[in-house]
Amino acid sequence: MQPDTIPAAHRLTPRQLQLLKVIASSLDNRCYSPTIAELAAELGISRSTVFEHIAELRKKNLLRASQGKARSLRPTSRAQKLLSRIEPGISENQDTPRKSIRLAGCVAAGSPLHAIENRDLLSLESYFGIDDDTFALEVRGDSMIDDGINDGDYVVCQRRSAAENGQLVVAIVDNDNATLKRFHKEDSRVRLNPANDQYEPIYSDNCRIEAVVVGLVRKL
Repeated sequence: MQPDTIPAAHRLTPRQLQLLKVIASSLDNRCYSPTIAELAAELGISRSTVFEHIAELRKKNLLRASQGKARSLRPTSRAQKLLSRIEPGISENQDTPRKSIRLAGCVAAGSPLHAIENRDLLSLESYFGIDDDTFALEVRGDSMIDDGINDGDYVVCQRRSAAENGQLVVAIVDNDNATLKRFHKEDSRVRLNPANDQYEPIYSDNCRIEAVVVGLVRKL
């Protein structure tokens, strides 16, 4: 139930709230927003109705999008504040407890090393830095196995809109499909290279960089 303290101009209908929550959840879990078709399917409504709700949310300054780009819907800071007040489980900046494991020292992968105990702690926060632009994605597929990235691994990403040649990126291709590949800029297009000979490179003149991969997490 929406608090009476929310200004009338920014109050949401139940369907608008639902749509905003689906978009926010997609960004949290997948790092990119859903398409119009995905929103329509998720909410059980038509695409035209989705467009109408998006237009109303933009009028209320609760949603923004890049002109002509799919998967670019983003809740505004005002929307994030409203969601945190309407839904107690949703926080503007979710400050969940961060656990660390003991960093006990080094182990040799070549010649043996003298064992020295270390009492430091190792956490994702201390290693990668934790902020709103840092997130993890589960890898599905084997197109990057020659880079040591396997199906079921987790890649740690930092949100970026540009990348350098050779960087491992999360990219949106042709305004719809997200993929994990090596980025290479050519004269008039982008080449996204797999790391598995069974897959062909992806060539695109309509590619948007969502994030750069900065780490890998695997449970053996």
